[in-house]
Amino acid sequence: MLIGEFHHNLDEKQRLVIPTKYRMELGDSFVLSRGLEKCLCAYSNKEWEKLVNKISVLPFNKKDTRTFSRSFFSGATVCEFDKSGRINITSPLVSYAGLKTKCVIIGVNDHLEIWDEDAFNKFLDDNSSSLEDIAENLFDETVTL
Repeated sequence: MLIGEFHHNLDEKQRLVIPTKYRMELGDSFVLSRGLEKCLCAYSNKEWEKLVNKISVLPFNKKDTRTFSRSFFSGATVCEFDKSGRINITSPLVSYAGLKTKCVIIGVNDHLEIWDEDAFNKFLDDNSSSLEDIAENLFDETVTL
């Protein structure tokens, strides 16, 4: 399970250090893709295959399926760690997520998300007051957090 929050800087060559605990979960290679809310998502090969299987059964005749698939798969790339535990993020992905220097790497159960620090702080600010309502909508009375 991927959990936690880490802050690292994107260097001038668009490399980002991924914390050791996350590297162990992701494996030697993994897939990095566009995420939702303008972040990047990193999936272990196992989790990527699960996601691909879910997407592959969606009806191709639906425009939403084609649009989502094009965006999601065209931005995906296989990554490997260098000897310093860094990954090289492609320019299109850096641009998509608006990554500047300061980045936030968070564990979200089955994947990582990489955010620009300002964008992540804005996301937290925008959603902090509605977390109780979100939890109420997602969970019934039998689930206790």
